[in-house]
Amino acid sequence: MNKNIELIKHIPIFSQLDQVSLEKISSITIEKKYRKGTIIFMEGDKGEALHFIKSGKIKISKASSDGRELILNIYGTGDVFAEVTLFNNVMYPATAEVMEDAVIGIIMNVDLEELVRQNADLALQIIKILNKRLYMSQMKLKQMALSDTYVRTAQILIKLADDHGVEKNGAIDLKLDLSRQELANMIGTARETVSRALSQFKKEGSIDISGKKIIIKNMDKLKAWLQS
Repeated sequence: MNKNIELIKHIPIFSQLDQVSLEKISSITIEKKYRKGTIIFMEGDKGEALHFIKSGKIKISKASSDGRELILNIYGTGDVFAEVTLFNNVMYPATAEVMEDAVIGIIMNVDLEELVRQNADLALQIIKILNKRLYMSQMKLKQMALSDTYVRTAQILIKLADDHGVEKNGAIDLKLDLSRQELANMIGTARETVSRALSQFKKEGSIDISGKKIIIKNMDKLKAWLQS
């Protein structure tokens, strides 16, 4: 099995497909390389393709009504994005920006739709992943409405640790170059408010901070905020 098929197989949408289906998907996959800071697509552009990350990190964000950036997620190797445009004549609902040099697999919607017509397993997997993403979006909105800033900040740090953290000497290094403003945009609050929460976490020994670098020293203390 070549590397491209092996990577495609680990994408949730395609993970249960047989070898023949994987080879068909691989045959319609386009590979593109992007430099850090490149915009892959803008919110409002015509939605034309599903994207998956072969290497690198991608930031997904939206513009708020007052022009501020709201970061919806940060994706890494193996993650899928822009699948919301599948089977819909819609625009991209958010902007995708390269956070570090990336290699992206691109599957055009028209090509994938043709495969789906011929493959019921593929159709079922796509339905499942879209339902999961919808559920996660609803939960995030609920958390933003009900949780205070310290709780939301702890939640984001825990998620980033799960998705991008590297464990070393009993601590977890968040391998992300996130500014305080970008972190605030993910949480949906002001930069100053996030800075206060981070300062509190550092004071209690949950995390350590050095510039943009955040190290989680005590995950149990951080998770305790979710129970408060």
